[in-house]
Amino acid sequence: MTVLAIGSIPLIMTLGNSMLIPILPKMKSELDLSQFQVSLTITVFSIAAAITIPILGYLSDRLSRKAIILPALFLYGLGGFLAGAAAAWFTKPFFWIVMGRALQGIGAAGTAPIAMALTGDLFKGGAQSKVLGLVEASNGFGKVLSPIVGSLLALISWYAVFWAFPAFCSVSILLTWIFIRENPKKQPPPPLGQYVKGLFSVFKHEGRWLFVTYLAGATGLFTLFGILFYLSDTLEKKYHIDGVIKGLILAIPLLFMMTTAYITGSKIKKKFYLMKSLIIIGLILMTISFATLIFFTKLIPFIAVLVISSVGTGMVLPCLNSFITGSVEKTRRGFVTSLYGSVRFLGVAFGPPVFGWLMEWSRTGMFLSTAGLTFIVAILSLAMIHVKPQSPSSEEIESLFQKLKIHFE
Repeated sequence: MTVLAIGSIPLIMTLGNSMLIPILPKMKSELDLSQFQVSLTITVFSIAAAITIPILGYLSDRLSRKAIILPALFLYGLGGFLAGAAAAWFTKPFFWIVMGRALQGIGAAGTAPIAMALTGDLFKGGAQSKVLGLVEASNGFGKVLSPIVGSLLALISWYAVFWAFPAFCSVSILLTWIFIRENPKKQPPPPLGQYVKGLFSVFKHEGRWLFVTYLAGATGLFTLFGILFYLSDTLEKKYHIDGVIKGLILAIPLLFMMTTAYITGSKIKKKFYLMKSLIIIGLILMTISFATLIFFTKLIPFIAVLVISSVGTGMVLPCLNSFITGSVEKTRRGFVTSLYGSVRFLGVAFGPPVFGWLMEWSRTGMFLSTAGLTFIVAILSLAMIHVKPQSPSSEEIESLFQKLKIHFE
């Protein structure tokens, strides 16, 4: 139940953008909005989250993970309620919808990144990697589920999606409140100056590989959401597929990503050499897939080749999660994982608009430039992620002594 509670947190975050995609055309026509105004409902959410994440990560290190996650989920639900109420009751609701989305973005900042740090706190060794894989799989499951749920809710009303957020958040709040038990802090948090000094030390000694892992995470989400944006546009304009059928087709590559993320997380344990190898292999698979897509225009072969990149993404993301979570001390884990989450959000935010510009420029150029990006990140990962022999952390040593003490008593 603890794992289920942790898994519900990134699932809620993922619904924030993906569940809105099916209703955007209807919202545009109902409220007489421009394409730019419609895109703000996605962009405002992602940017608000990206800005807020490092702040909440720092606070989670100072206070506790639950003390941040629970209010964040409440704000997330409240933002959905505000947007839904404005759409249902106001004659000109757009401003309040954007405000609600900004509030949801602030709430989202306290969900998945803090859940990663919480997993690092509660689980050790192979169990930690397995649960982090489940967290990434839950993230992927949300991406699979959200276009379908959004399409179904749109059959009721285009703004019914907003009302669904408080309901989903209430379930996650209850699971988190009841089933997650954090270890009490044995000593007060360090003063701000000492905390910042420690962070500078982390980035001074680990900065090169942290930069590459952040870049790889952002690249994975940037390409994923960019390609899905392209596929969504192609399904509507070329094949005239919309509604639930469109959501089901968009879910196919996401389903492969989710399944791969779960399997990867369950197998890597704390094998850092294996993690590095899978990161590079995953990025190479993404490169091959994107470069090959220029030769496929028919829908079924296109999706079959696109699935290869989804498998690559599913290999890369759980390994990055384990690298970042397992290599940073608990006292600074919240900030470092949250900064990683912030970078991922920026990847999501910039994917659709950049790919929209590339689509207007050249289809072949779009896929080749994307393949070039993933290939460069693969080379950087090979060169800059250095796996050192792993010595036990202070937390693992303390845990061992506790077990020995209990045994001898």
